[in-house]
Parts: sequence; C-alpha cells; structure tokens
Amino acid sequence: MRLFECGSLVPGCDWHTRASDDAEVVRRAVEHMRTAHGETTIRENMVENIKQRIVDEKTADAA
Repeated sequence: MRLFECGSLVPGCDWHTRASDDAEVVRRAVEHMRTAHGETTIRENMVENIKQRIVDEKTADAA
C-alpha cells in the first residue's frame, strides 16, 4: 500500500490516506486539500509535492 500523510505537506494536519496505487492517493489528497484546506486551485506543483511525499507503507512503518 502507498501512504500519504498530509502533515508532511501541511504542518499540523493529521489526515492521511493509503491506497494500492499513487494515482488514487493523489486523487484523495487533492480532494482533501480542497475540502479541508480551502484550496480552490490545485496547481501542478501541488500535485508534484503530494507525489514526492507518497511512501510505501512498509517504509513508513519502519521509520
């Protein structure tokens, strides 16, 4: 499973999501950015920042 923790991008946010593929993780993260953080426009650099912070769940557990 792939894991994204919003707090790695937005300090203080405890939201996270996991899915079997990065595309689904990004989709969920973008929706979260819109609803929880009021982002009305999701720019390409935001998507890239999300992608850079997606990790393999096993790796995250080991850290």
